[in-house]
This record gives sequence, structure tokens and C-alpha cells, in this order.
Amino acid sequence: MTKAKFVHRCTHVLDKEKTIAFYEKALGFHVVREMGPEDGSWTNTFMENDASPFQLELTWNRGRTEPYANGGDDTHIAFEVDDYDAFHRLHEEMGCIVFENHAMGLYFIADPEGQRIEIIPAKA
Repeated sequence: MTKAKFVHRCTHVLDKEKTIAFYEKALGFHVVREMGPEDGSWTNTFMENDASPFQLELTWNRGRTEPYANGGDDTHIAFEVDDYDAFHRLHEEMGCIVFENHAMGLYFIADPEGQRIEIIPAKA
């Protein structure tokens, strides 16, 4: 049987530095590499954290001013967190919580581009 490994998810960004700072603070990601042409017309910035087996790819295009759709509100990635209450407090302080589902015990945050991120407590 052949194997397929999930390695990254691409999202398009207007403000690369703001989005990088968001992922660093909100989810502990850091930049691992960046690529693009010498003329600087676009970049692909790859980020990861120690707990996740995949990377985020932030694609930035010079001159773009219109926000990207990036799939709308139903398209999201999800993170299982080890300390739900601590992450919730951090995300409240950051003002990035966009939806809470108390009945299901989860909430969503949004990055600077409006990408939704589901936050789920670790299973006991």
C-alpha cells in the first residue's frame, strides 16, 4: 500500500508580517523557510510548531490589495490544545475569537486574513 503524508496547507495573505506574528503568538508557530523569486513579486513562507506534524504555507503576492476568499467561513484548520483554558484566555486577550460553541466545548479564532481556526481541548 502506498502512503500519503499531509505536509502543509497554503493560505493567501495580504499582510504577511501581521499574519506571521499572529501565528507565532496564537499557536506557537515559527518561520522555518521562505522562498520566492529574486524580484520579490511573491513569497511562500512556511511555518510550523513543535506539536504539529504539518506546516502552514503563507503565500504573499506584491501589489495585491483585495482580500482573498480562502474558502470562506466553513473552511478551517483545527488544533487540539493541551490547556484549553490558557489558550482561551490568550485568544480572548488577542481579540481573535470569532465563534464559541459551548455545547460542543470548542471555539474558533480568525487570523488577520479571516481564516478560521478551530480550537479543541485535548482528549482526556
